[in-house]
Amino acid sequence: MENKIQLSKKDRMSVALRHQFLQGSWNYERMQNGGWAFSMIPAIKKLYTNKEDQIAALKRHLEFYNTHPYVSAPVMGVTLALEEGRANGEPIDDVAIQGVKVGMMGPLAGVGDPVFWFTVRPILGALGASLALGGSILGPILFFVLWNVIRLVFLWYTQEFGYKAGASISSDLSGGMLGKVTEGASILGMFIIGALVQRWVSISFTPVVSTIPQQAGAYIDWTTLPSGVDGIYQALKLYSTLGPNGLDPVKVTTLQQNLDSLIPGLAAVGLTLLCCYLLKKKVSPIAIILALFAVGIVGRLLGFM
Repeated sequence: MENKIQLSKKDRMSVALRHQFLQGSWNYERMQNGGWAFSMIPAIKKLYTNKEDQIAALKRHLEFYNTHPYVSAPVMGVTLALEEGRANGEPIDDVAIQGVKVGMMGPLAGVGDPVFWFTVRPILGALGASLALGGSILGPILFFVLWNVIRLVFLWYTQEFGYKAGASISSDLSGGMLGKVTEGASILGMFIIGALVQRWVSISFTPVVSTIPQQAGAYIDWTTLPSGVDGIYQALKLYSTLGPNGLDPVKVTTLQQNLDSLIPGLAAVGLTLLCCYLLKKKVSPIAIILALFAVGIVGRLLGFM
């Protein structure tokens, strides 16, 4: 195509510098959308000279977005390539761009925390702390310098990787590659989100279903234990054998224990599906959050949660 519009390295660098502030405008309704749209402004101005096209592009990037702020860089790179293709007349619509963003952000979010928060940062922190404990000023300096060098290098090169990969995706639209990438990323994202439900969603129903007296020997008879250290030792030994149910002569079973024996995490999955259903029905995320707060407080006061 003649007179093809292309993002220069300077344009992509401007986006990368702004992308550092992805969470600067974080909100509970659309999460990181403000920071994402702010990052896209240099590219939008370069790709679209018409004011209406710029407004449409900015609105397109104010949709829901949320992932780890560092692994967001390859998503940004792919999005830049798709926007560039669209500006040059390729059949890339809003749904395709948003689909790729949503499809990539889920799987990558599960990678960012273990790599950066749980591996790189603790290692650098331990190294800096060990030097600081020895009285060296290099400890904190080394931590901040190395951390920011790693962060900036990762952000730039992964964005460039995504940009180059995205260009090849958008140029093969006739073969349906974009659709396959979107579908595959969406499936993987839903799989990871489903696996994280049990870990991040916590709900417990406290109503007592049954109270059954236990037979002698099935619980710790505190009156028969010797006093002092020997009594503590025997209590711990019995507890290791009998478990938590051995602490009381009466076995109490709650509704949550019955649900867990049926399907562990059933309540958490049900709550997640209910929230997804409400979001599908266009219920405001803020309303859902406030409702969850209200139900939790009322449930605690009334004693059923």
